Amino acid sequence: MSVSFADIEAAAARLAGHAAETPLIESPALNDRLGCRVLIKAETLQRAGAFKFRGAYNRLVQLEGEEKRRGVVAFSSGNHAQGVALAAKLLGMPALIVMPSDAPAVKVAATRGYGADVLLYDRLTEDREAIAAKVAAERAAVVVPAFDDPHIIAGQGTAGIELVRQAKALGANLDLFMAPVSGGGLLAGTSLAVRHLSPSTDVVGVEPTGFDDTAQSLANGERLEIKPTGRSYCDALESPAPGKIVFPILRKTVSGMADVTDAEVAEAMRYAYTTLKLVVEPGGSVCLAALLAGKVPLARPGSTVAIVLSGANVDPAFYAQVLAGEA
Repeated sequence: MSVSFADIEAAAARLAGHAAETPLIESPALNDRLGCRVLIKAETLQRAGAFKFRGAYNRLVQLEGEEKRRGVVAFSSGNHAQGVALAAKLLGMPALIVMPSDAPAVKVAATRGYGADVLLYDRLTEDREAIAAKVAAERAAVVVPAFDDPHIIAGQGTAGIELVRQAKALGANLDLFMAPVSGGGLLAGTSLAVRHLSPSTDVVGVEPTGFDDTAQSLANGERLEIKPTGRSYCDALESPAPGKIVFPILRKTVSGMADVTDAEVAEAMRYAYTTLKLVVEPGGSVCLAALLAGKVPLARPGSTVAIVLSGANVDPAFYAQVLAGEA
């Protein structure tokens, strides 16, 4: 299975009037600090608070008849859960989401608030994919993966089409594009779109330190699955391996990778709040964190860099600790 630019264009047509066209914003203070022009795609302002709504809606809107009546099952730590739940609500179909019991409470509450059923599991002892498959079989429902699905990838790619068009309207030629990486659906979709519309633009993915499965896979030329020894602040970016559909795309489109520590993520979240006036969750802030920490050699002085702030769904108590410098 593959994904083409035409698939992303078709997804954009389906999403028109349903997904928000999020702004591409610029901060003179950030530009001055980094010595380059930084354009920020604020997917924090997307419906359900993250880019995930794009892929979820593009997948669900193509269901019809019995599939629509029986509904969908998904597994997610939060943002995909909310995207699927909202898309299902808008399209009038049932949804059940398998979520880890330690997922941020704000994400669980929002998922339920969109009308989805939530089934909690222990991420240390249980297999979420197996649980989702069992429930889907019982309900004869469609499983909606978080990233390794061509319709999901195409939906996420619509953010890339918007970004390039918005950058051109600002008179900007993109030297570098950056996106967060977990399973790789966002990076795959947006990098396809960006490289199609702006072939000379380099692409960098950013992962949490200790969860660099995509970087290791790209370096070795094959998909690798890592076994993390701890957790990250970036609960949304803890996939142990890039997707099977995703990985061949990333091999063609990605120029480099970077990783960021929890401390660097927390600093980026504080910077986003104090300077950019944006609420950004840990996983959504990794590209900003990498730039602020000087971890992206391709972000050269005088260059134009576009980054995705991918989500705003942060636990309030944890966010307060971050802003107070206690995390």
